[in-house]
Amino acid sequence: MCGVFGIFGHEEAANLTYLGLHALQHRGQESAGIVASDGQKMRAHRSMGLVADVFTAPIIETLPGRSAIGHVRYSTAGGSHMKNAQPLQVSFAGGQLAVAHNGNLVNFDAERKALEADGAIFQSDSDTEIVIHGIARSKAPTFEGRVVEALKRLDGAFSMLFLTEKQLVAFRDPIGFRPLVLGRVKNAYAIASETTALDLIEAEYLREIEPGELVIIDEQGLRSSFPLAKKGPGRCIFELVYFARPDSTLFGQSVFEVRKRLGQRLAKEHPVEADLVIAVPDSGVPAAVGYAKESGLPYDVGLIRSHYVGRTFIEPQQSIRHFGVKLKLAPVRSTLEGKRVVVVDDSIVRGTTSRKIVKMLKASGAKEVHLRISSPPTQWPCFYGIDTPSRQELIAASHSVEEIARYVTADSLGYLSMEGLTWAAGDPEGRSYCAACFSGHYLTKLNGQ
Repeated sequence: MCGVFGIFGHEEAANLTYLGLHALQHRGQESAGIVASDGQKMRAHRSMGLVADVFTAPIIETLPGRSAIGHVRYSTAGGSHMKNAQPLQVSFAGGQLAVAHNGNLVNFDAERKALEADGAIFQSDSDTEIVIHGIARSKAPTFEGRVVEALKRLDGAFSMLFLTEKQLVAFRDPIGFRPLVLGRVKNAYAIASETTALDLIEAEYLREIEPGELVIIDEQGLRSSFPLAKKGPGRCIFELVYFARPDSTLFGQSVFEVRKRLGQRLAKEHPVEADLVIAVPDSGVPAAVGYAKESGLPYDVGLIRSHYVGRTFIEPQQSIRHFGVKLKLAPVRSTLEGKRVVVVDDSIVRGTTSRKIVKMLKASGAKEVHLRISSPPTQWPCFYGIDTPSRQELIAASHSVEEIARYVTADSLGYLSMEGLTWAAGDPEGRSYCAACFSGHYLTKLNGQ
């Protein structure tokens, strides 16, 4: 759950990287960082917090150069600490190097133990650091060769950017779990986790970086190779369900349109007599629009989301029921009162938030609350970069749909089927995506297997 952005060949590289990270803020809110190169020296700034807070105009001025990479982080490997903020930057025998990574390496523990047994010293808890050790230890004669040698030891999800004094290098793992796209702004190339970052800087979208593709950009231009054989495709379907921004184009499709189709199919699979359709904002909105369109029910706003809630807040000493949810979501009583309401959300994880939302809607006068989920039951944890809890904490892993409906106090509950999910994602056969969080079918060996 991270976002990466890189640019090569632009006088305002650090400033455009800042803007790109701002567009990718939804992918990580713990820390933000930029490393820039002027061709001779690399300079960095990293800090905990949001992009707009971490980077001010005076700080951007301390990052001169025509190339830069940036990162926004939400931790899945390594805790939420400053030492794990990226891009990671080192100096080694081959020069200066910075790395930004979106994904999760499933063989991190084994690789780290092997490196430590051989004398390696780690400065962070991040799985990304094993790549740096691999590059530094490589005997390959070129930087490209060093990178390839290090990448061959990795297993899992890794869309990565590497910056040296004179090169920007991008790589997407052979399965293609996490997205990575290529664009161009004037004579500069830009690489980002999502197209929304390219849109903000008015870059032309060129194409996706392919699974297993290595892209090298320097003063001679762009060149591409496939040093690792493709194993996919295994693109993360949860990116389309929830994680990506709805205005992005991902895996060749409009995320917003895919989510509308999820809602339309959901209405076909789980119709109900009701008065209106509302969404759990913001992620449930496109699917709710699709549900309303297909069902013929009116769509209305029944929940207002606060956009000023950070990751931490001060709870009052006197307990307020559902405090955390009420801080983020406020019911619209005039919409809900006396109505039979269909409420659409993207997923249920532990069930605690859904329970609070349903209770809040009923307390605001809703006569009936019918919960509809625009994905199948989340029964398995993700090991490829989406931060889901252990299987024991996933309510759908141990409870039936009827039991979950009773727990969340909904009058009815309907999940989208796997067939509906893959149809909406443009892959009726279900062969192009990783859906392990729903199916338990993992595309790599996991630790201990």
